[in-house]
Amino acid sequence: QQAPGRSSSSRKSSLRAEDTLESIQELGSLELMGRDLGLAHCGPLRKSISADSLNSISSIGNNFGQDFTVGQVEVCMEYDGRAAALHITLLQGKDLLEKEDARFESCFMRISLLPAEQIVGISRIQRSTYSVAFDERFSVPLDPVALEENSLRFSVFGIDEDERSISTGVAELKLSDLDLAMRPFNAWLYLQDTNKAVDTVGEILLSLSYLPTAERLTVVVVKAKNLVWSNGKVTADPFVKVYLLQDGRKISKKKTAVKRGDTNPVFNEAMIFSVPAIVLQELSLRVTVAESSEDGRGDNTGHVLIGPAASGMGTTHWNQMLATLRKPVSMWHPLRRN
Repeated sequence: QQAPGRSSSSRKSSLRAEDTLESIQELGSLELMGRDLGLAHCGPLRKSISADSLNSISSIGNNFGQDFTVGQVEVCMEYDGRAAALHITLLQGKDLLEKEDARFESCFMRISLLPAEQIVGISRIQRSTYSVAFDERFSVPLDPVALEENSLRFSVFGIDEDERSISTGVAELKLSDLDLAMRPFNAWLYLQDTNKAVDTVGEILLSLSYLPTAERLTVVVVKAKNLVWSNGKVTADPFVKVYLLQDGRKISKKKTAVKRGDTNPVFNEAMIFSVPAIVLQELSLRVTVAESSEDGRGDNTGHVLIGPAASGMGTTHWNQMLATLRKPVSMWHPLRRN
C-alpha cells in the first residue's frame, strides 16, 4: 500500500496531463512501469512465464566478463537545478589498466558528454594505476531537459614510455536512468577494455528495479536486436530465459513468450522475483536468448550476467539499480556467445 506513494516523485514525468487520480489508481504496477520506461508504443507490459526445471542448462562461472575489464572508478554526481549545472566528482580508482600486456606506468581519466562528445573534464595524471585517489570535481552547464537526452562517458587513458595517451577502458551512464533531479548518485563503475573484442551475437535491452518495501526484484525484458542465429540461419523463433542465481546455483527461472521469425524482437515482459534485501548482494541474474526448436527445447544463442558476480556493464547496471531504488533502470547489454 505504501509503495506507490513513496515512489510517486520518480514517476511524475511519466504521467500525462489528462490523467486524473481515479485513472491513475486504476493502473496496475506494470502499466505504470511501462510508462516510466517509455514503452507505450510497444503495448502494455506482460508478466513472464515461470518454468519448473532449473537443470536444463549449466550455470556459468562467477568470473564471466573479467577478461574484458580494466579496473574500477568511483564517481559521484549531483544536479543543481537552480544553477542548471551537473557536478561530477571522480573519487577514486583501483586496478586501473589491470591487463597482462599493459606497460603503462601512469594514467588519467577523461569525462565526456554524449552524444556531442563534449569533454567535461580531464583528471590529473596519476603515477599509480592500482590505487588512485582522484578527489577531482568537474561541472558542466546542463538544462533539465538535457538530463533525459544525454549520457556520460568515463574513459581511462594509459601513458606509455613514449608519452603517448592510449584509450584503454570506458564506462557509460545514461543520465535519464539516474534520477539526478531528485537525489545524488554514487557508485563504482567497471571500465570495459576497448582493445578486446567480445564475441557478441546481438544486444538485449533490460530494465531492473528493486522495491525494498515489498522485497521485490523486477526484471523487464524489453527487446533485442541484431541477433545472430546458430548454424548460419537467417531467421529463428527467439525467446528469453532469466535465471536468478545464488552462489552460482539457479534458484528461480522465468521465460518470455516466443517471437516467431524476428531478428529484432520486442518482448516487453516483466519478471517479478521475491528477493529479501538481506540476500540481494548474494544474487545475480543470467539472461539467455534462445531459439525455439520443433521439439520444444531451446538452443541457446547468447547470454549476459548481471549482478555482483558479473563485471563490466553487468555490475554497473546492478549498482545503478541499488543506487536508485524503486526506479526502473534500463541498459543495453551485449550478448556473449554460448
